[in-house]
Amino acid sequence: MTAEDLDILLREGEGSMLEYKESVSSSLAREMVALANSTGGRILIGVRDDGTVVGVHDTNEARARIQDMAHNCDPPVRVTIQPSGSVLVVTVREAESKPVQCREGFFWRQGAVTQKLSRDEIRDFFRSEGAIRFDLAPCSKFRYPDDFDRDKFEAWREKSRIAKSAAVEDVLVNIEAAERSGDRFAMRNGGALFFAKNVKHFFPQAYITCLLARGTDKVHVLDRKDFAGGVVADIDDAMVFIERNTRTGWRIQALQRENVPEYPTKALREAITNAVMHRDWWEVGANVFVEIYSDRIEVSSPGGLPRGLPPEKLGTRSVRRNPLIADLLHRIDYIEMAGTGIKRMREAAREHGSPEPEFESAGFFTATFRPLADTSDFVPTRPDLTEHVTEQVGEQVGRLLVALEDRARSGSELQAELAVSSRPFFLYSYLRPALASAMVEMTIPDKPRSRLQRYRLTAKGRAWLSARRARRS
Repeated sequence: MTAEDLDILLREGEGSMLEYKESVSSSLAREMVALANSTGGRILIGVRDDGTVVGVHDTNEARARIQDMAHNCDPPVRVTIQPSGSVLVVTVREAESKPVQCREGFFWRQGAVTQKLSRDEIRDFFRSEGAIRFDLAPCSKFRYPDDFDRDKFEAWREKSRIAKSAAVEDVLVNIEAAERSGDRFAMRNGGALFFAKNVKHFFPQAYITCLLARGTDKVHVLDRKDFAGGVVADIDDAMVFIERNTRTGWRIQALQRENVPEYPTKALREAITNAVMHRDWWEVGANVFVEIYSDRIEVSSPGGLPRGLPPEKLGTRSVRRNPLIADLLHRIDYIEMAGTGIKRMREAAREHGSPEPEFESAGFFTATFRPLADTSDFVPTRPDLTEHVTEQVGEQVGRLLVALEDRARSGSELQAELAVSSRPFFLYSYLRPALASAMVEMTIPDKPRSRLQRYRLTAKGRAWLSARRARRS
């Protein structure tokens, strides 16, 4: 360092990246740790707090002492030492693995002041640096098996194609949803989000809010639902809400009738899945939002972009804030885990014929979707939704009743029998209206999500079928 460079630093004064020390003392370790825990910086030894140069002897003993203090930090701090006149300039590199501690504890730099981290600050530091993953941390309040929902797990396992012969606890450990330590079996946060009976008991922020507004703002909210049934159910329920509150039309293509949704369904599903997967789960005061306006749909999640993903790299690089949640979704084919989520949203929008989604990151990460630009040959199959959406019954429910005439069936059997490819559309247009009309009932009503659940006709449903046959005879 030249004398001119040193003069600039002396005139600059102490700051977040510059510290003055009069001599080599034991407190030097705290300064090195504080700079390593931030963005690095320099320590000028031989300079008083007021910037007066008093000088220090550049000896092998002094250099060895500085290097020893840096090496004894955990992890070791990387430093270089060089003289500039009578001043020793210690350059501290930012730590690759944070936080760093010395014998006296953890320190960081706030402006020109080195401060010791409190317990809560250490915890927050670990979280902000990604050293503690929310989904991989143990869920201390979870009591297995009392809080475990076996039906949710079996439904997930069936989708994941994991062999049913494997013991439940072994599977949970192998997929890292839980961990063993001796005789102790503990569920992780990510596992609880998927398989807890009451997810909000453990995580009050674990829900998706869906709302339908009149117009382009939230002044008049026509419908609002909070879904808190677990990660998979929340994604599916949010999609049903969208399908229930947006229009579907049809066009004739090559003499075939083609259903055309108002918004790109595949892109929206990708956005909601990404919102749940990438949100900052440490933020307990916010949740995922799906908002439907007259001119757009917004999908928002708290936390902004994951650490290490600059805005200019959005859609080109994969950074997983919650690796366990991502893996559990990948196993059931809800995501591809290749960093292609943004790209897939854009491609799905283009294929649909609607504008590409817009993305914004400012505390929340928001994806905004616009409807089809050209609806000149768009014939609506649902009523105008500017006022509200009413439940659709009629033809679809009638077909479902006929399918149940001979015996009770599972949801997947009914969907296959009716040749409906979209699960959310089947739930919204067929099954839920039939249940709401009291023409169909569950065989296990106290466990709606049971893997053994079947649906059967009620007396009202059989009476409707009898009247239908009488009308046709």
